[in-house]
Amino acid sequence: MPITTTRERDNTYVMTFRGILRKKDLDRTQRELISAAGTAGGIRLLVVLDGFEGWESSGEWGDLSFYLRHGDRIERIAIVGPERWRVESLMFAAADLRKAPVEFFADGAVADALRWLAV
Repeated sequence: MPITTTRERDNTYVMTFRGILRKKDLDRTQRELISAAGTAGGIRLLVVLDGFEGWESSGEWGDLSFYLRHGDRIERIAIVGPERWRVESLMFAAADLRKAPVEFFADGAVADALRWLAV
């Protein structure tokens, strides 16, 4: 499975992306995340790029319906991965459009990212 999601603590969830990210997998994972979080306030999200190879070629990536419906529930996003994915992953996360802060951390800096998410 290219995406795994685990609950770290309280409202913090960890999504790990491996291989090629497919739109259908992301859609499913986002639905599962919202379902798991229920109605209990905001979500803090750690995205770990582990063996990540990029995004599938698809015209469907312009679908912003999840962002429009649930974007305000996300309080913070931390992305941990190889430097080569910094710019693209921040753009993909819509870092400049969100009210919530989005930060990129170097590969292996999961502990730093979790501390930042807890602020």
